[in-house]
Amino acid sequence: MKVMEYQIQDSVLRIAFEGDYIKKNLPEDFFNLIKSAEFQKIYVDATHLKSWDSSLLIVLFELSRFCSRSHILFESKDLPKGVEKLLKLATAVEPVQNVSQNLHEGFLDHLGGWGINIYRSFLRGFHFALKNLKVYFSSFFQKPLMRHVDFLFALQECGPSALPIVSLISFMVGLILAFVGAIQLQTFGAQIYVASLVTIGMTRIMGAIMVGIIMAGRTGASFAASLGTMQVNEEIDALKTMGVDINEFLVLPKMTAIVIAMPLLTMWADFAGILGGAFVGILALDIPTSEFLRFTINAWSLKHFTVGLFHGLTFGFIIALCGCYFGVHCGKDADSVGHSTTQAVVYSIVWMIVATGVITFVLQRIGI
Repeated sequence: MKVMEYQIQDSVLRIAFEGDYIKKNLPEDFFNLIKSAEFQKIYVDATHLKSWDSSLLIVLFELSRFCSRSHILFESKDLPKGVEKLLKLATAVEPVQNVSQNLHEGFLDHLGGWGINIYRSFLRGFHFALKNLKVYFSSFFQKPLMRHVDFLFALQECGPSALPIVSLISFMVGLILAFVGAIQLQTFGAQIYVASLVTIGMTRIMGAIMVGIIMAGRTGASFAASLGTMQVNEEIDALKTMGVDINEFLVLPKMTAIVIAMPLLTMWADFAGILGGAFVGILALDIPTSEFLRFTINAWSLKHFTVGLFHGLTFGFIIALCGCYFGVHCGKDADSVGHSTTQAVVYSIVWMIVATGVITFVLQRIGI
């Protein structure tokens, strides 16, 4: 007994299902026949159908798709409710078709896409910085969400743990600055002014810049790596799901810690740099210790010292924002953590140089 019968009459293909349509293969000969025949309508009658399985649904789905492609009317009668729902679900969304893409973009297209990406990245970073600065300054007037243990841990990493490397680098910078200055000053027999050169250079700008570069490579990278790892492990998504403000809970402790530590490290770097200059001046240039100290004290100025501290404070904000931004916006794989860490260091140094130029220009215009 056939479970599927069909006939073509008056440009209408009539298909009738009877009995049990279970575990049937796709009737290839039937589909080859209807592809070569000419008709305007397919009518399916399932009045006498008793039981069915997915093989019936496959046949009906292929018929429906054939009618859609060939612009043929498809009608049915007494289909089981389950079949109607599944068929409607299967035909609700058209299959994805492979669309050929032009992989060779023009120069203007590439340039425009690059510009749009730069603009969007800048806008996203600006909003992130603005929001976190608002959270930081509002923490002075209301109790923030951050945990004190996170703040103390970040302060330990930004402060005491960074002292050895800051001391070494600053000492060497002061030493090099003294050597470079002495080369020219010895021409005029004025090597005694090496003390003034090192003191002004370290207190006004060099101490803050060296601390900023060290902290960008050490602490800024650490911020990006830790937050990036949390992003990979979906811990940040979990905090957002629980309604926790990640700016207060994750970013604020790190920003507060490095903003406190940077001016203190800058003062220590100034002292280490002057000590390095004294090492060169007293031992290599035969400058009397008392004379070196006298010129150092005379060259020291509260104005230069304050400018250096302001640079250090500004660099602290830049390092914290860059490190946390690239950590929070890290991808979901391990390679993204390394990429975000690299970007955090590079962008921190770039923005510190930009900030230095702007601050120097402004201070020069106002006579400081």
